[in-house]
Amino acid sequence: MGTEIKLGNQVRCKITGFKGTAVAKTEFLNGCIQYTVAGRVGKDNKVPEEMMMDIESLEKIPIKRKKIKKSNTGGPTRLGIKQRGY
Repeated sequence: MGTEIKLGNQVRCKITGFKGTAVAKTEFLNGCIQYTVAGRVGKDNKVPEEMMMDIESLEKIPIKRKKIKKSNTGGPTRLGIKQRGY
């Protein structure tokens, strides 16, 4: 596997398309690994039930980061106005 899924990652089921947050990891004695995925809150403000899915059917959703515009952090406060110096 290329990317390791960690708790708190946003994941998507490749089979059903279910999206949510990985909230628990279960490892069984036979080697099977499952994640509990909590779905996103819908428009009706109802939280869908959590689903357990095999690690093979999950993929990590990449986070899109916004570029932060650099703002002016200092300098003259009054531009174009003559200042007396006090």
